[in-house]
Amino acid sequence: MSESSLRVVWVYPDLLSTYGDQGNVLVVERRARQRRLNVERVDVRSDQPVPTSGDIYLVGGGEDRPQRLAAERLRRDGGLSRAASNGAIIFSVCAGYQILGHEFVNDLGAREPGLGLLDVTTVRGEGARCVGDVLADIDPQLGLPQLTGFENHQGVTHLGPTARPFARTLFGNGNGTGDGTEGAYNDTVFGTYMHGPVMARNPQIADLLLKLALDVNALPPTDDRWYEALRAERIAAATQPA
Repeated sequence: MSESSLRVVWVYPDLLSTYGDQGNVLVVERRARQRRLNVERVDVRSDQPVPTSGDIYLVGGGEDRPQRLAAERLRRDGGLSRAASNGAIIFSVCAGYQILGHEFVNDLGAREPGLGLLDVTTVRGEGARCVGDVLADIDPQLGLPQLTGFENHQGVTHLGPTARPFARTLFGNGNGTGDGTEGAYNDTVFGTYMHGPVMARNPQIADLLLKLALDVNALPPTDDRWYEALRAERIAAATQPA
């Protein structure tokens, strides 16, 4: 790609966009344009083929039946998997995160195959649903500040040997395994349970995706006062006693 162009693909907004997850693509667009990058946004509905020429792909959360439909169509289409093979950057949330793994439990109670882009497997939790604000330390290798977000899921996601935890929780459940892990990632594919939308609460994640897509180590600074005020508010909410 050229230094002045970026193609951002929002995958299946008609099925996977709960809790304002579509806000993630708005933040990525804005953070790019603040650096005077030309951005082409492509919204791909579930009846359309997923293009393989994108630079950044965003996949949101969804309820159980839309999640199953999305997984079926993504497997059949194959475009997202081919884009990953081409080195595209993929960031997924909640149901999208589960779809990128090896398998999850669908709305019919059956094991549903995922895309296998992340070495994770999701089962249905037996205990209380994971709901509430989360605060976590992101993997230091990614060079990002603390993660703040909102989780609402019944799934329990186990990481395989090739997946790294995206973060480790200080408050909240994260992957629901009891080991403090939250989300997972490999070189170019990321997954998290965080809504919020997560990019609005954590704009540095959007910047990380931009840097990976552009293959640069740094971006010009931006005015982050609004984002920092939101982050401070939500971090305070997560750490206050219930």
